[in-house]
Amino acid sequence: MLTSLHNPQVKNVVLLSQKAAVRRRSGLFVVEGRREVEQCLAAGYEIETLFVCPEIMGEYEASVLTAAERVDVSPAVYDKMAYRGGTEGMLAIVHIREQRLSDLPAVDAPLYIVLESVEKPGNLGAILRSADAARADAVFVCDERCDLYNPNLLRSSLGACFTVPTIACTSQACISFLRERGVNILTAQLQDSILYYSADMTRPTALVMGAESTGLSQQWREAADAHIRIPMLGHLDSLNVSVSTAILLFEAVRQRHQQ
Repeated sequence: MLTSLHNPQVKNVVLLSQKAAVRRRSGLFVVEGRREVEQCLAAGYEIETLFVCPEIMGEYEASVLTAAERVDVSPAVYDKMAYRGGTEGMLAIVHIREQRLSDLPAVDAPLYIVLESVEKPGNLGAILRSADAARADAVFVCDERCDLYNPNLLRSSLGACFTVPTIACTSQACISFLRERGVNILTAQLQDSILYYSADMTRPTALVMGAESTGLSQQWREAADAHIRIPMLGHLDSLNVSVSTAILLFEAVRQRHQQ
């Protein structure tokens, strides 16, 4: 039982949670919560160390714990290591696994989400939850400003970061990939656009979303096969990017289920 708040393992977990530079340098990140750890294992990630607080967690399956070195910790130590509350007394140090465009299998009529310069981890996490719900085939984070292993992203995704392939790449690499696979590129923008439900999303489709503050770059606007928009009937001219993405995703789901 690990009880010292000053133990090097405890300090390492705290640093990995707080510092993106430490995550990049070590190739490790922290996952909190039983559900998230199980999804992480199911997705094929390698767990280095699993920390469990029996007093918080209570009953647990031995099969989960045999996947890694296990360290039992006291409630005080767990509270020190945990980035957030209510995580069931389980957290893990996990090896980062970079995913590449070339790793994606070819599928019939794929549905992709492309995010250009989406900065807020909470938005990306919410988008990943929608992507999981809609069974999207992948999410591409282009010109990455968001750390894919940020604890806030992992928390807000509720584990969807492990169920949906999420790939960081440049916009040009993403455009080349989509064109090579014959994917219809639909950019969400107000200018020179059609209503989103008028676009054919039954074909191989990539829904391209930009940052709320700046929108999409000219590079993506020119690469688009069609520009689409959500009708805005109130006084404001934009929605939160995660809400907009969910609306477009489930229009694609509606069209495909009607076939």
